[in-house]
Amino acid sequence: MERCLGDTNQAGSVRIPFPQEQAWLEAAQTFIHETLCPAGSDPDVQLTQSVIDCVKTTWLSQGKNQGFPLPLSYSFVSVQDLKTHQNLPCCSHLSWSSSAYQAWAQEAGPNGTPLPRERLLLLGTLTDLSGDLEQESRKGDLYVKDNTGVLICELIDLDLSWLGHLFLFPSWSYLPPARWNSSGEGHLELLSAPVPVCPSTTSPGPPSPLPVLYPETASRLLRHRGKLRGVQPNLAGKLVRVSALVRSQKKAHFVLSLGGGSSPAGSHVSIVVQIPAQLVWHRALWPGRSYVLTALRVVRIRGHCYRVWTTSPSSHLLPLKPECVRELELELDGPLLEADPAPLPTPSSSQDGDREPALIRHSTLLSYTGKVTGVLSQPAGLYEVDGQLALCLAYQQFHSLRKVVRPGVSLELQDVHLLQSVGGGTRRPVLAPCLHGAILLRGFSCQKPENQSFYQAQGASLFEQLVWERQLGLPLYLWATRALEELACKLCPHMLRHHQLLQHSSPGNPSLGLQLLAPVLDVLAPPGSTRRNAHKEILEEPHHCPLQKYTRLQTPCSFPTLTTLKEEGRCRAWAAFDPKTLLPLPESSHLTSCQLNQRVSWSWLSLLPATSHPAQILIGVLAASSHKGCLQLRDKSGSLPCLILAKHCQPITDSRFIGCLVRTEKFQLVIERNVRSNFPSYKELNMTGFIQKQQARVYIQFFLADALILPVPRPLLHSATSLTPQAEPTLPDGPHIEQSRLFLLSHKEALMKRNFCVPPGANPEVPKPILSFCVSGSWLGGTQRKEGTAWGPPEPKGDENKDQKVLLVFRGSSVRWFEFLHPGYVYRLVAPGPPTPLLFEEGGPSCIPQRALELAGCASCLTVQDEWTLELESGPDFPAGPDTSKALPKTSLDDLLSGNSSDSLVSFSAEILSRTLCDPLPAPFWAKPGGTRTSRASVKLTVAVEAADCQSRPHLDIYIKEPHLPPPLGLLPGARVYFSQLEKKISRCHNIYCCFRPSTYLQVLSFPPETTISAPLPHIFLAELLQGGRAPFQASASCHIVSVFSLQLLWVCAHCTSLCPQGRCTRQGSTCPTQTSVSQASIRLLVEDGTAEAVVTCRNHHVATALGLCPSEWTSLLESVRGPGKVALQFTGPGAQPESSAKVDEPLTLFLRTLCTSFSVLRPVVLSFELERKPSTVTPLEPPRLQRFQCGELTLLTRVNPKIRLSCLSIQEPKHPSSLGAFSLSC
Repeated sequence: MERCLGDTNQAGSVRIPFPQEQAWLEAAQTFIHETLCPAGSDPDVQLTQSVIDCVKTTWLSQGKNQGFPLPLSYSFVSVQDLKTHQNLPCCSHLSWSSSAYQAWAQEAGPNGTPLPRERLLLLGTLTDLSGDLEQESRKGDLYVKDNTGVLICELIDLDLSWLGHLFLFPSWSYLPPARWNSSGEGHLELLSAPVPVCPSTTSPGPPSPLPVLYPETASRLLRHRGKLRGVQPNLAGKLVRVSALVRSQKKAHFVLSLGGGSSPAGSHVSIVVQIPAQLVWHRALWPGRSYVLTALRVVRIRGHCYRVWTTSPSSHLLPLKPECVRELELELDGPLLEADPAPLPTPSSSQDGDREPALIRHSTLLSYTGKVTGVLSQPAGLYEVDGQLALCLAYQQFHSLRKVVRPGVSLELQDVHLLQSVGGGTRRPVLAPCLHGAILLRGFSCQKPENQSFYQAQGASLFEQLVWERQLGLPLYLWATRALEELACKLCPHMLRHHQLLQHSSPGNPSLGLQLLAPVLDVLAPPGSTRRNAHKEILEEPHHCPLQKYTRLQTPCSFPTLTTLKEEGRCRAWAAFDPKTLLPLPESSHLTSCQLNQRVSWSWLSLLPATSHPAQILIGVLAASSHKGCLQLRDKSGSLPCLILAKHCQPITDSRFIGCLVRTEKFQLVIERNVRSNFPSYKELNMTGFIQKQQARVYIQFFLADALILPVPRPLLHSATSLTPQAEPTLPDGPHIEQSRLFLLSHKEALMKRNFCVPPGANPEVPKPILSFCVSGSWLGGTQRKEGTAWGPPEPKGDENKDQKVLLVFRGSSVRWFEFLHPGYVYRLVAPGPPTPLLFEEGGPSCIPQRALELAGCASCLTVQDEWTLELESGPDFPAGPDTSKALPKTSLDDLLSGNSSDSLVSFSAEILSRTLCDPLPAPFWAKPGGTRTSRASVKLTVAVEAADCQSRPHLDIYIKEPHLPPPLGLLPGARVYFSQLEKKISRCHNIYCCFRPSTYLQVLSFPPETTISAPLPHIFLAELLQGGRAPFQASASCHIVSVFSLQLLWVCAHCTSLCPQGRCTRQGSTCPTQTSVSQASIRLLVEDGTAEAVVTCRNHHVATALGLCPSEWTSLLESVRGPGKVALQFTGPGAQPESSAKVDEPLTLFLRTLCTSFSVLRPVVLSFELERKPSTVTPLEPPRLQRFQCGELTLLTRVNPKIRLSCLSIQEPKHPSSLGAFSLSC
């Protein structure tokens, strides 16, 4: 040990070490014997002395050893110790002082964390072998090896003579694998040149100069046949270019190019290196230096048109020393194999580019040196360089660099492509090396790498698949990586696991992420393109690769989160909300305050994906809500209600879709707007201060046939079924024990809050109504038990002929099955757990006895438990479902429109024409608050009933009141809906209308059309309204105004509708809050078209058209009426009989009487109308009556049809006489 210390005092004797030094030396000797000496050998004193001397020399080189000849604060560490115990990144600098380390650590900057310094001594053999095998384990990587194991490492400037020798590594960094990656390994970064433990003596040069060929001669030699046989010359030259190291399943290789002379073009030669033992040369080559490659041979590579030089197993890479080589003289006078190819222009100066489309762009090939300043996506190989450029390494195989590249690393990029303005959301220029170029490490980083979570490291193989198998260009690849990251943030980890979304796609195990992007990628980059040929990409001149040409990408689509989609829809809906557009000015100017506010109280907006730029694609996991009973799409940001149809007129019935990943490009984002306002009149419609409250209900609706449905593995399905943790069933390990029973559903009731009977002994408190629904049906057979993966035979029943009708009650979490249950389908009710007798029978543990069963005609009642599941049964014995258009029971049109009260429950299909929120009438402001009389709001749907035996569709009003509010999703104008068991009622005016009741069931058959095309009204004769067939409710007719029956003009208070002479309300006893008046008008006309007569009532702005007045004349007339407040005329013959509100001799009355009897009013018109009363058979039509006519001396007696009563929709002037129809024939 004293000899190991090596210090002597002034007397020349050896200094005795201190106890600390003695302990350090003993530990060093033990470490060297166990770690560096051959296994089973005796301690090597000479090796121990060499290691101690090497450490001591390196330690003393810093100059500040504080009087200690040995680094007592440092301890030896083996490769195995680093891999096992060093779980945090660290660095060690034996030859650095503290100030040197601090200066190095400051390079991390304010945003980075420097690597912590550990005092560790690392020794090992530098090798390119990862194991004991010689050739098979050589892949071009570099390792540090000792007796305990091997560790991959990176070194900037490798000297090939170092391989196989023992070194002390004075300055290094160790980066362990992530904590979640138990099978991964860390790696070393050797920051400085290793120090040899046993310095080797310099070998003398060759006895004679080495004969070499220079690149120009070697290039010409490739085209001479006779000179190539049996020749393995040596090549010398300056390294011009080195390609990427390309690894395939069979073999790895790279290409280097040697050049010389003043003209690089045409004077360089390429050499393929593919011998496994020579792949490590890739780490030793340095562009700009000169080398000699020995014992080369010529081969022809498959797919390449020229012969190339390649190394042989006996080849060596040597530095070029001019004094050690001589040029080999060859006479190249033999036959040429091939003519010299004509030099082709480079892509940047190609004239063919002028003939290419303007959208095609060419990248710029250059060399660049810079520092990595950020990591954009490590799995995708995207980084930030110098804070300005993006670096994409995906088009090379950068597996070894993936662990090294981080902020602070300096890189030299040889022959890298610069692409500017690539689009697709990428705004900065992008540097992207192909296989032709090289990524050279020029400086390590002092920064500690960020803690990478498991999900951040996922997807590397999938990103490689996008480049190497799908052959995506760079703009599309950048967009695809960004889209996958958006999908990961949207769905992971709550809906999906990251490895499920970003796993490598294989035929038997497709990647969910790639399936979500495939519809877009298949359009922009159709599969089936030729794969990249590495040799052609590296060797061919001019250079061709996927990065050479590109097109700016317009972002094809986006994948917004559901919360973003909901907020954007809500913002766009309120931004587009304008009361003036909901109420056109000619109509709104005559509406009172109550009418105005009622008209703007509900409106809706449908947004399509194409209206957004870029187009939006909807992605989420389908879930069934146990709180609301509706379907939802969910992602990590939230949920969004949805209305889904399997296809046109077919509901969704299969509950297996729950938990599936849904992707659709065709959907409607519906925003229903509810507004509470107090607009005084139409003049204030643009003042938002009168809006008191506004709410929006946002949901989506789409067809399942237009969507891509991707099943998600079973362990994640519980997150989509919306069960609470208490309600989730706990299933035993092994095969599931279940029992089930089939039933045919015949009717489903409405989903609403209901009261249920409290069983004896329960909490005496009054129970609150809970959300629930009931279905009625019939059992099909007895209980079945699970036998393996199939259901066993049903248990025999005592009496097969016994009535099997059952009433199923769904409440609590079981309301999640509401959207899947529809009449006419067969379902299987599945109960997990051990067999329970009488589980599905009357009186069983889950039954609720009810006296009402006798009235319902059911033999038993069963409450569906929360943990039970529901499955759609399909097979040869049970069809998938009935034909919805034929199987839905419907009430005949005659019964629907009849006044028979015995059949008060009706069913029919109809198209919704309009939807109105009928607010309760406001209580008078003089009424006392807290009164007992309350009124509830309701929703009125005006529908056109569909009937097979009637071309015209009668209109009907349907009212929805509490507890059915808010109405179900999808009740929008333009939608087709099937209503079952509506309650038919007859109003005091003998109009038929319907109301919702608890037994009402509805099914949306189709969504509103995306584009609304207003069909013209049918043009008919008036006599068709008197025929026995169903007359259209709305139509148009060409007719003539015969006379005016009555005319009324008045001004009323906008608040209480009282008369307002001189603009003052005449309400007695109190004053209205606003002194605003509006004008109202009505006129009754007699029209005929030669076939029949009709009395038409025109109101408000239609009166101006009937009188033939222009807007300015109409305004002046109304202003003239403001003074008296009201003018009313009744015409009973040739003269007028005015009411008491106007005198006969007043100018205004005389003007109106003259106008109404002039040809300006009595003229041919085209009248659009609707029946004044909705069609029904409650009151029979008045039969034709006998009427006497005097024609000269003749008296005629004939039958005259009753006058038809119509309401005016519009009045237009005829375009030509032929449009007068029957009237033109009688003139």
